[in-house]
Amino acid sequence: MTGRTFPPLRPWNDKPIRDCGELLTQIPLSLFRLEPHPYACLGAPYGDGADPFCLRSGVNDRLLSAQDQLQLQHPELRFAIFDAWRPIPVQAFMVEHAISEECRRRGLSCDLSSQSTALQEVIDVVGRFWAPPSLEPHTPPPHSTGAAVDLTLADSKGMPLNMGGEIDAIGDISEPNYYAEAAIAESESQAYLWHHRRRVLAEAMLKVGFSQHPNEWWHFSFGDQLWAWRNGVAEAIYGACSEPDSKSTTACSPSLLT
Repeated sequence: MTGRTFPPLRPWNDKPIRDCGELLTQIPLSLFRLEPHPYACLGAPYGDGADPFCLRSGVNDRLLSAQDQLQLQHPELRFAIFDAWRPIPVQAFMVEHAISEECRRRGLSCDLSSQSTALQEVIDVVGRFWAPPSLEPHTPPPHSTGAAVDLTLADSKGMPLNMGGEIDAIGDISEPNYYAEAAIAESESQAYLWHHRRRVLAEAMLKVGFSQHPNEWWHFSFGDQLWAWRNGVAEAIYGACSEPDSKSTTACSPSLLT
């Protein structure tokens, strides 16, 4: 869709999808959102009436349960939702943005006419974190399914905690266990605190059935191909969802994609 040559498909993309047709619904207001939405602020093409703070209804239910689990152990904390449903045109926009930003950081041109090895290295690195904006129904980007959510921890007033790396950061620092060794070595260090916070977030989400992206401490999903792969489930239950017909819900047709 962008004209780029992306890395090979993820190991989970061979999982068949039997979409259950569940509705895409707004994330409940009891779950704190980080607003204004960061990608909308960049000009991402959501379209009129599209709400990025949506998930499949069953995913929303689990997210509420996960926050309950979090607050049982840490009543002073809450979730802060960064991103949820992402239409494929938005995925394409953000992939290009991520490539441009990484090229700028490295002092490279990101023009499509450039075939340099350095540019392809950037695309490959970005591809560890940003799924290709595939229009193929068999390989939907996780966020396009309404099954994936990006989130962090916040205090009771909604102030996000320092997790030792920004959401969407490109590099090893984003891996869930990046600080694990340093945390073991020094229990009074910042690394220990950041690792602990990442574990608190993950434990609350995993306890109610979410799966975590192997490269991203902030990304969790239920019911998509990544979830099926990580749990040894034969089929994903959510495929890509198109733009909602209204601001509250959209139906995704039941189907089997193999």
